[in-house]
Amino acid sequence: MKPHNGAGKTITDESLREMVRHGSEEYPFQYYVEDPWMFDFHCIDWHWHPEVEFVYVEKGMVECLVGSDRHLLSAGTGIFINSQVIHRMEATESAIVPNIVFSPALLSPEESLVYRNYIQPILNSSLESYTLSPNAGQNEVLDTLLSVFILQESGNACEMETVELLLKLWRMMYENMEITESISAPRSSVRTQAQLQIMMQFIHKNYSRQISLDDIAETVTLSKSSVLNLFNKNIHTSPINYLVNYRLKRAAKLLMGTEDSVSAIARDTGFENIGYFCRKFKETFQVTPGEYRKSHKLL
Repeated sequence: MKPHNGAGKTITDESLREMVRHGSEEYPFQYYVEDPWMFDFHCIDWHWHPEVEFVYVEKGMVECLVGSDRHLLSAGTGIFINSQVIHRMEATESAIVPNIVFSPALLSPEESLVYRNYIQPILNSSLESYTLSPNAGQNEVLDTLLSVFILQESGNACEMETVELLLKLWRMMYENMEITESISAPRSSVRTQAQLQIMMQFIHKNYSRQISLDDIAETVTLSKSSVLNLFNKNIHTSPINYLVNYRLKRAAKLLMGTEDSVSAIARDTGFENIGYFCRKFKETFQVTPGEYRKSHKLL
C-alpha cells in the first residue's frame, strides 16, 4: 500500500487544498494504492487539487462524495473526479482502491490545439465527476485505466507509454461524456466550493469557542437558509453538525496525544456540557472517550 499522505492522513491547507505534490514538476503524475479504512476516521477527508483523478475499487466498497453527489462504488467500478472539485472517500471496512492523480497539462501543452479542443472542454465543463461501470458499457475505459495501473506496478513504468495510455483514456472519456452541450456551462461548484472553504476555515480556526450559524453565515454574507442548503447539498450535513464532528475529531486527537482530563478536552474543543460531549463522542466512535483513550494507548 502507498497511502496518499504518509500515515493515513489527508493533509490540506486552510482552503482544503491537498498539500501533497503528485509526481514532479517535470512529470506531474502519481499512482497510489490506498485503503480509506487506514486513514484517520476511516476516510480520505474533504480535499481538492488542481489535478484530475481516476479512482478504481479493486476490492471492497467505498462511498465517494464529490461536490454535491454521493456515489457508492463497488468492486470493479470507478470514478473520474474533475480538477478543483472537493471530494471525500469513506469506507465501512477495508478496501483496495488504486488511483491516479495527474495534471492535464501532462497530456498536451496548455497553449496547444489538443489542449484547447479536447482537454479544456472537460476541465471547464459543469462536470464534477463521472462514474465508470461495466454495466454502463465502459469496459474499454476501465480496461485502459487498469492497463495504466499494471504498467505502474510492473516496476519499470515507461513515462511515454503511461502518457500514451492516458491520452487514450482521455479520448474515450471525451467521446463517452458527450459534453459538447455543457462546455459553456459554468461549474456551479467553483463558487460554491470557495464559499464552503471559507466557512470551513472559519470553523477550523474557531471551533474551540462558541460559534453560531449566524457567525458562519456572516463569513460569506449569505442568509442562514442559504448556508444550510449549501452545506446539505454539497457535503451532506448541516454547518452545526460539521462543527460538532470537527470538534469530536479534535477531541479524539487530544485523547490520544495528551493526558488532559476528559472534561478539560471537552471544554477545550468547544463543548460546554460534558454529558453532551460524551454522548456525541460515543455516537461517533462507538466507545466512550475513556475507552477510546485506553484502546489507542494499547496500540
